[in-house]
Amino acid sequence: MLSGKKILVGVTGGVAAYKAAEIISRLRKLNAEVHVAMTKSATEFIAPLTLRTLSANPVYVDMFDEPKLWNVEHIALAEHVDLVIVAPATANMLAKMAIGLADDFLSTVLLATRAPIFVAPAMNHAMYLHPATQDNLARLVDRGIQIIGPSTGFQACGTEGIGRMSEAVEIVESLTRFLSGGGSLKGKKALVTAGGTQEPLDPVRYLGNRSSGRMGYAIAQALQEAGAETVLVSAPTDFKTPPGVTRISVQTALEMYDAVLERFSEIDVVVKAAAVADYRPAVQAEQKIKKNGTNRMIELVPNPDILAELGRRKTSQVLIGFAAETENLLANAQDKMHRKNVNLLVANDVTKPGAGFGSPTNIVSFLFPDGRRIDFPQMSKLEVARNLVREIASLLDVETKE
Repeated sequence: MLSGKKILVGVTGGVAAYKAAEIISRLRKLNAEVHVAMTKSATEFIAPLTLRTLSANPVYVDMFDEPKLWNVEHIALAEHVDLVIVAPATANMLAKMAIGLADDFLSTVLLATRAPIFVAPAMNHAMYLHPATQDNLARLVDRGIQIIGPSTGFQACGTEGIGRMSEAVEIVESLTRFLSGGGSLKGKKALVTAGGTQEPLDPVRYLGNRSSGRMGYAIAQALQEAGAETVLVSAPTDFKTPPGVTRISVQTALEMYDAVLERFSEIDVVVKAAAVADYRPAVQAEQKIKKNGTNRMIELVPNPDILAELGRRKTSQVLIGFAAETENLLANAQDKMHRKNVNLLVANDVTKPGAGFGSPTNIVSFLFPDGRRIDFPQMSKLEVARNLVREIASLLDVETKE
């Protein structure tokens, strides 16, 4: 499947370095030409000889080794490969990539290459959730670097949590999907809504909510990775548009309603991840409302229910809704699922640590009209999105057969 493709596997100094051996082996079985670059720390966890044997190519470690290629070695390798995967990618390497530091062979290749770069983070859960690591990952995503994982599970330090490197089979599947230009949703059109709408009170103030838009942007990225032609209808956020995704910017619920309904008939799947304001001010003041020390009454009128309207109009489309609850999660979510006529509803309790607005992680359950339920542990929002895409592919397959 990967015949003729040249892939560089970068291995950094973490316990998960042993998984690099399986990644290389699987890529070789798919007929890829595999090259390996290791940090010196990585050689403390797995021997270069092992990876040289599996890849059938020299392993690069030291910038000042005798050149194995005819040109300046790190530049020649950077220009030679079709794709780079760093697995495991430690917090240290992610930080170096984020600021463009090139102080060893691997980080220099990463700075020099123009090939697509994937990283598979692997670290203790506290390190992964640290704001510095999350900021670094966000910067890398903004530059088009694709993140695989991490997953949740038992860690070498003896704790349980997010930060465990994805398994080799999942990593290789992601790379194969990318290089083959395919994916489970190739040829499908998807629309995602994201962010919290803002309902103006006056030219300065608005009514809003705490949604950051992170979940919706992760879903748009996962859909695009799976080959879907993806449109993102976004309320104001601080996130950059995922590579390959078409973004339509809106502010209010009415603007989002119009943008979604205008495109609905052409779409195969809609994921309503936005936090849409239920109400808006009946009147928007033309000038800034001045404080005068007295109570002020603001009349609110209901906004249209976008998800319910899509549920009424849908024919063959797959419709996904979200329920962010603070109490009676399952009861409220199941009621919403049936009232809105969705194919799948993603439910989460936003009061739980690691599942609230703005968090890099989420804890969700997938609910289906037939009574099925899938509960997930805490994981990154991108990992939630990829699990959701797998279910979407199954639902679309069922719709096609029917």
